Amino acid sequence: MNKTFFDIGISLDGYIAGEDRGPQNPLGNDGTRIHNWMYRQKEFWKTFGIDKGEDGPEGQLISQTFARTGAYIMGKRVFEEGEANWPMDLFKTPVFVLTHEKRAPWVQRGGTTFYFTSEPIKELLRQAKEAAGKRDVRIHGGAETIRQFLHGGLVDEFFVHTAPVVLGSGLRLFDLMEKDRFKLEVEQVSHSPLSVHTKYKVINYQ
Repeated sequence: MNKTFFDIGISLDGYIAGEDRGPQNPLGNDGTRIHNWMYRQKEFWKTFGIDKGEDGPEGQLISQTFARTGAYIMGKRVFEEGEANWPMDLFKTPVFVLTHEKRAPWVQRGGTTFYFTSEPIKELLRQAKEAAGKRDVRIHGGAETIRQFLHGGLVDEFFVHTAPVVLGSGLRLFDLMEKDRFKLEVEQVSHSPLSVHTKYKVINYQ
């Protein structure tokens, strides 16, 4: 049975993006520093068709995440930031964008098709799971979308990659979280000089 998960980088003080984020400044001021561990890895650049970087255990985290994902769900703002910067056919799977804006599906060469929908999240997840087949569904962000799925009891597990970076302001992931809605267990931890990688299992929804 496929799972629903998210995988996200975060600063030491809890931010997933800096101030003034937008299509011309994805991840906001200094926000890219959260992902320095990832930018060193060959597996990351391979998704862009670029041959550079190093091989290592952190690269395996990246390749495993891409390999397990059969469909993505993301919010409108994440899509708008990415549309201006992502290469064509980055995801190679169906991608469901939560938005009230009516728009025909965007079919790219390869396996990527973006679907724009305002469906309730449970119905949206059902469609995404059907599209994913035997693989999993990744909630790609942003923070509000992740919180909706967590609060809805629809997330099975997640990775948080904590960088030794202090942003001081920006967008927090866990602000406004209803802390009594679920409980977590740590399933896996690894680290490098640039990040601590923690896998959490959601074990109980209230």
